[in-house]
Formats: sequence, structure tokens, C-alpha cells
Amino acid sequence: MPKIGSKLRELRRRRDLGLRELAIRSGISHSTISLLERDKMSPSIDTLGAVLDALGTTLTGFFSDLQSSLPYTPFYAAADLVEIGRVETISYRVIGLNHPNRQLLMLQERYAVGADSGREFAHAAQEAGMVISGAVEVTVGDQKKVLRPGDGYYFDSRLPHRFRNVYDRESEILSAIAPPTY
Repeated sequence: MPKIGSKLRELRRRRDLGLRELAIRSGISHSTISLLERDKMSPSIDTLGAVLDALGTTLTGFFSDLQSSLPYTPFYAAADLVEIGRVETISYRVIGLNHPNRQLLMLQERYAVGADSGREFAHAAQEAGMVISGAVEVTVGDQKKVLRPGDGYYFDSRLPHRFRNVYDRESEILSAIAPPTY
């Protein structure tokens, strides 16, 4: 799979945008975008989503070349889950990236000890998930709660939200976002 950075740079250049203009449009600093384009930093899913939105595309569209190269099947082995935004402490893997006409983004999220999704973020979608293992503090708007295995959430993603692992080992969430706007 091609590196995310070179694909971002190519897309930005095709849109005839400078780094600073993309930074203003996305709300992501130009230095962060520069690091992403040089593959010196892996984006969180929210950061990648903001940059792609500013570029006029979605996460699904961004990875469309990968989608079209995979044969469709309704079943996915663990090895088939595509990493879409690994940061040092958080892994986001997509379930069913090659599903035709996909209406939701299904993710396996893994948070290392102390991992934090960063500043609260918002986007136009709905989000739901369940903690599979560990303990994750979820903030939605002005509400905050620690969720443990079997606990879940469902919220309007236009509300600022944040995820933080508060467990002494890795935590895992299975989540869905609809529509898959980032």
C-alpha cells in the first residue's frame, strides 16, 4: 500500500493548494501537514479526516485505489483489516474497506497505555462503539465517562469528542461511524 504522506501531497498538489492554505482550511497546523506528507508522523483518524475534508474527499475516496484492487468478500480475516491511521499509541483498522457502496466506517481501535486521541474533535456523522477490553474515558461535549468491557456509546459526532485509555494495559474498542465521511 502506498504511503499516506505521498498520497496526501499528490492530492494537495492536484488541488493546487499550498501547505498554509490547506492548514487554514483544515484547522490542522501547516507543520503537522508537512510531517504527514513526509511520513514523519502518522495521522489520527480525526486529523486525516480534517485534512481530507479540506481537500474535498473522504477517507473512503482517499483509499479507493486500495479498495478497487481487493476482490469483494463479505468476510475479513484479522490480517485483512487495513491500518488507516496508526499513531504511536493508537491503531485504527478498517473492517471491510473494499465493501462496495459502503455506508459506514467500521473500525477496530487499539489504545496503548495512556493513549489519547488528542484535542476534542467534531465531524458530521454519528458514532457508536463498544469497549472490548480495558477502560476508555470517552468525552462527548461536556459529558465524560469511563467505559469498561461491554459498555458502549452512541453520539452525534458533531459534538466535540475525545477518547483516552485509562487502563494499565492496552484497551480496545469496536466502533462504527456513519456516514463514513472521513
